[in-house]
Amino acid sequence: MSLTRSKRTRPSEGAAGALSLGFTTAFLSVIVILPIAALVWASRKDGLHQFWAVATAPEAVSALKLSLGTAVIVAVVNAVLGTITAWVLVRDEFRGKRVVNSVIDLPFALPTIVAGLTLLALYGPASPVGVNVGFTRTAIVLALLFVTLPFVVRTVQPVLLELDRETEEAARSLGASELRVFRSIVLPNILPGILSGTVLAFARAVGEIGALVLISGNLPFKTEVASVYVFNRIQSGDETGAAAVAVVMLLISFAMLLAIGGIRFLVTRHERA
Repeated sequence: MSLTRSKRTRPSEGAAGALSLGFTTAFLSVIVILPIAALVWASRKDGLHQFWAVATAPEAVSALKLSLGTAVIVAVVNAVLGTITAWVLVRDEFRGKRVVNSVIDLPFALPTIVAGLTLLALYGPASPVGVNVGFTRTAIVLALLFVTLPFVVRTVQPVLLELDRETEEAARSLGASELRVFRSIVLPNILPGILSGTVLAFARAVGEIGALVLISGNLPFKTEVASVYVFNRIQSGDETGAAAVAVVMLLISFAMLLAIGGIRFLVTRHERA
């Protein structure tokens, strides 16, 4: 009887699976694949030679270098401080914990242009605390740290919540130090989450514009990041040039995602074996 029922349900399950796959493919095509294809086509409209000339122009290269450099700094800081923050939120109890949890998600809800204005008010020329880093590269790092704050915290936090603490207690009872417990038991489990959050923070930092357009000053060869350079190219009517630099940014982010995916595979392959 059960065999007959399973045979009867298989065609419907197959149809449902095909429908789900078709819907997902169509959705991704409309939202992601087709826009990216259009961007690549626009960047090559004047030929590969022109694409290369625009992408390697001194101002474009300077903007890309600044974006990549600050994104790497922000990603590393997030990997360390984000992990510590997640640890404190999961393992420690303190007054105001719910408030801190809500504040961490604020960059997701706050428009990034508002974040830039807020940072400019605090760290700009009219700073109430006497700290003026406006229109400098330090301001760019601060703004990017603000908008990327939640990524590592929110990818590491659920892993820590599900971690079996009895294993840690057993290691301590056998004489293992806190550092040894963290390095040998905790870190291998949370490392995939740290890597995921770090690459998301990096990708967000590379493409961020709203939080930077006010506080960075947008000075060519000094504080002009790649996203602002692309925006300025569009404003000046050079859509092909803007598309070329945007494609380079896209390739960098995609390569970073592939690299972190490969590292995650190597780290977690023993769990699947």
